[in-house]
Amino acid sequence: MMIVMKPDADEEQIRHVVERLESVGAKGHVSPGAFVTIIGAIGDREQIASLPLDAMSGVDKILPILKPYKLASRETHPDDTIISTDGRKLGGSNFALVAGPCSVESEDQYLRAARQARDAGASMLRGGAYKPRTSPYSFQGLGEDGLKIMAAAREETGLPIVTELMDPRDVETVLKYADIIQIGTRNMQNFQLLSEVGKVERPVLIKRGMSATVEELLMAAEYVLKEGNSQVVLCERGIRTFETSTRFTLDISAIPVIKKLSHLPVMVDPSHAAGKRDLIRPLSLASIVAGADGLLVETHPDPEQALCDGSQSLPSDDFREYAKEVRRYVEMTGRSVS
Repeated sequence: MMIVMKPDADEEQIRHVVERLESVGAKGHVSPGAFVTIIGAIGDREQIASLPLDAMSGVDKILPILKPYKLASRETHPDDTIISTDGRKLGGSNFALVAGPCSVESEDQYLRAARQARDAGASMLRGGAYKPRTSPYSFQGLGEDGLKIMAAAREETGLPIVTELMDPRDVETVLKYADIIQIGTRNMQNFQLLSEVGKVERPVLIKRGMSATVEELLMAAEYVLKEGNSQVVLCERGIRTFETSTRFTLDISAIPVIKKLSHLPVMVDPSHAAGKRDLIRPLSLASIVAGADGLLVETHPDPEQALCDGSQSLPSDDFREYAKEVRRYVEMTGRSVS
């Protein structure tokens, strides 16, 4: 249920409500708003109902939460969530442009891509050290050596890094290097992994599963949120349909749908959706107009030599013009690139 506090409720009254919820084994997730504070009560319904919540000091009213994703819903958190990492913000009026190669292949390759992304005005760097590949014989990434290369690029460029976590056993290793932890499409419903990243103090980016509904994506976010990590970003990266002219089908409609249902920021990965670099620009611009809070774009210094996804990577030299146009469209919507 949702506990709406009075506009003049103080911290002591809010804390008292949370403590009473915890006394029956429930959790109280506090969402301060511009005018009122809302407490999302998560736990056994009967136990929560046994509490005289509406009689507690500072409580205005009790409302049921209709959506199955309680914490990801705008019902419990009306204001947009804004994610911040190392001075870069994502959400609200803050747009993030995240760029870099699909995989970290070598120190020279990644540092070249990172420098060009920085010079073009990217907000953050992307790159994979652990790569989930359809074929077991494909390049699987450099592991921790790749993470060390990404950390060196962050040190030189000042840009935070986004990288994928695949295995709960690697959580501590990835935490040593990553500014944002990415949960890939194949792990969107790896509930053990989602719960583990819900226990860390680091933003988590969850990519929509290739056959997942919007509600299933929001329920994946709920696994992270319920563990206490409120820094969650959702990413539309294309879904599997009958269409064969693109790698996947970018679900543009998912952007406004998610933003209506949830307070969490929404990014778009046009590279994986299209599978073709000439489609990245139009899909990116359409995503901005549809309300996306950021873009996750693949770039590479020499796509022809890429060990992974070269055909869907923008040459780093072309990224500057692409970034200029992205910035222009973002500003047209009243926002700015962080």
